Amino acid sequence: MGQSSVFQTSRSYRWKELGLLIIPGLIFLLITTQLFLANNVLNTTDQQAAFTTKVLPPLQGLIPALGLIAVLFLAHLVFSIFFSKADQMLFPLVGLLAGIGVLFATRVGRDLGISLGTQQLLWVTLGIIICCVTMAVVRNTDWLARYKYSWAAISFLAVLPSLIKGISSLRTDAPSRDTLGLGPLQLQPSEFLKISIVIFFAGYLSENREVLAQGYTRLGNLRLPPMRQLAPLLMMLGLALVIFLVVKELGLALLIYSTFLSLTYLASGRLGYVLSALGAFIVLGAIGYFLLGYVRNRFAAVSFDVVNWQQWTDQQQTYASNGGFQLVQGIIALSSGGLFGAGIGLGHPTFVPVIQSDMVLSGLGEEMGLMGLFALIGIYLLIIYRGYRIAMQASGVFNQLLAAGLTTILAVQTLVIMAGNLKLMPLTGIPLPFLSYGGSSILANFIIIGLLLRISHNTAIENGG
Repeated sequence: MGQSSVFQTSRSYRWKELGLLIIPGLIFLLITTQLFLANNVLNTTDQQAAFTTKVLPPLQGLIPALGLIAVLFLAHLVFSIFFSKADQMLFPLVGLLAGIGVLFATRVGRDLGISLGTQQLLWVTLGIIICCVTMAVVRNTDWLARYKYSWAAISFLAVLPSLIKGISSLRTDAPSRDTLGLGPLQLQPSEFLKISIVIFFAGYLSENREVLAQGYTRLGNLRLPPMRQLAPLLMMLGLALVIFLVVKELGLALLIYSTFLSLTYLASGRLGYVLSALGAFIVLGAIGYFLLGYVRNRFAAVSFDVVNWQQWTDQQQTYASNGGFQLVQGIIALSSGGLFGAGIGLGHPTFVPVIQSDMVLSGLGEEMGLMGLFALIGIYLLIIYRGYRIAMQASGVFNQLLAAGLTTILAVQTLVIMAGNLKLMPLTGIPLPFLSYGGSSILANFIIIGLLLRISHNTAIENGG
């Protein structure tokens, strides 16, 4: 009996996850060592000093990396004991990105003279704890669907403070600040809004998918469902429009709209809904472009010529030194990185304003180069693949739509901020998942990962895995 029990425990242990976690651990130690060596190189006048063990980081210098490794391993033990059937590739991939985010915050904070790395490590630790708590609390996801209208109400309440600020500043073109002060903490309600929106969409579409798929009211060549089923969806789209026009948050509105389009198509299989909604989006976007100065300024940055800087006019020089300064500096940082980068700790990422959050990709591109960015993009693609794989294998329409919607949130958010940093589309204020500095983003994204892992665990148990 004892040998059988040991064998059974060995089989249920998450060996694949443990093996994959070794890779982030080694990378964290290497990055920490490189940061320490780069700091010594920049602070010493003897460039020909011999390489000895004395130039290696002391034990206290490895605390961020060792802390990350310890937190990831403890979470791995929790998963092995309580959620052994959950997906084994998702958490190591997310842990790798979150760890790189902590170490980059440490590196940037060194130049800025503030302890960004320590704060980000605390947020990641809290995020992983909340991920485990989410998996423990959401034992059965069906209750999330039953309270879909409550989640819709939570969505409105989450964005209400931003709406109030936006209404009070309608005469200005600047976006209102999406923050909510809770004592010493500054949270972004929009980061949690995206989760409640997905739960509502998944619950409502799973319940009404047959009506949406068939359509009963003809509008030209488009067959629409009855107003009873269509009205709640239009209300949530109205929320996205209000966020765009009043709060002036282009990125958040785009995130909500993209999630709506993907889930509507997955639930109904009707491409006409998607094309019609895209047409409406283009029309509303054009109206917003002509009505809102901040939208025109964002698009002006996309079309700004950074390459031929020697031929800039006085007006272009003024723009590059003021409204377009952040984006221009970000492009310069990316280009200076070249193929392999300046080296971790050897670049000048703090020349770019708000490098720790909005422009984190530019800083990483400068020090890790194009090859490093390709590696990061590959990690994101693997996370998105695992998320959609969980959705495809999930039992029940609601679970499938919920997993697909949560994965779409991560995918669209990554695409929008990366394209903004690369000057392929207007830059928005939404953070790059797991890499950007900020507590709200880290906590919300780890809740998403907890829900995805819980769905995969439940699916495996139901299938006898």
